[in-house]
Amino acid sequence: MARTNYNDLLDSGVHFGHLKRKWNPNMAPYIFMERNGIHIIDLNKTIAKIDEAAAAMKQIAKSGKKILFVATKKQAKDTVSQLVEQVNMPYVTERWPGGMLTNFATIRKAVKKMSAIDKMETDGTFDNMSKRERLQVLRERAKLEKQLGSIADLNRLPAAIFIVDICKEHIAVAEARKLNIPTFAIVDTNANPNEVDYPIPANDDASKSIHIIVKLMIEAIQEGLAERKLEKDKALEEEEERELEEAEARRKALSLEGIDEEDDDDEKVKAKASKKSKEEDDDAKTRAPKGIGAKRTPGKRPRK
Repeated sequence: MARTNYNDLLDSGVHFGHLKRKWNPNMAPYIFMERNGIHIIDLNKTIAKIDEAAAAMKQIAKSGKKILFVATKKQAKDTVSQLVEQVNMPYVTERWPGGMLTNFATIRKAVKKMSAIDKMETDGTFDNMSKRERLQVLRERAKLEKQLGSIADLNRLPAAIFIVDICKEHIAVAEARKLNIPTFAIVDTNANPNEVDYPIPANDDASKSIHIIVKLMIEAIQEGLAERKLEKDKALEEEEERELEEAEARRKALSLEGIDEEDDDDEKVKAKASKKSKEEDDDAKTRAPKGIGAKRTPGKRPRK
């Protein structure tokens, strides 16, 4: 069953492309027609691509990996940040920090610097600083928070990246391709769909269009996370059942031998004590003196 229908996409303006003169020839398979100099996107193909991308995202989320969302356009910032926070995934809605993927270690240092500044506020370091120095540090902290606050929990490279408008985010696309990170993207008629692994042909300029597609991706991620939780709970229950079965089997085996569990424990303790006593006796014998100075057996002294 499709995740969305034709009418919902139509109402959101997903079918509107760019002017004919701005088109990319690689988008020809996804264009339905031209009207008033504007290309119209084939929504049937859009639905198929949405289902394909959602299925892939669901599997990634089910495996417990992170998906990075990138949307720095004014129309997409608020929508993406609000939706992505529901599934606790990292996102970038401010300027893309160059080298964020290819130079990830440096980005992590900047994130750690934020934590260091937070620690300075609590350990009393700020009390020994002048007002000017404190203000400079706080400004730096605010700048880092604005740019990298949403990826503070990203401890390793993301398993995939979702992009709104690959023309604007061409640096992010290039970095992801260089590192072989799977890419999902909303692709308009002026972009090249061959640059991403899972293109979704749709209008990437209208906020309604962006909202409906990102929402569908978030729902797929939620499904994957829910299935992952169910599998974990099921595995835990199976482990508990297996432990109970082993305990029951052991109890039955002891009862068949006519031994209670308490008696069995007592016998184990006695055997252990006996073994320890035997070891001490053997140890004492090995330490006993031999040869000169050893105790002689009482009897007659030899005649001189």
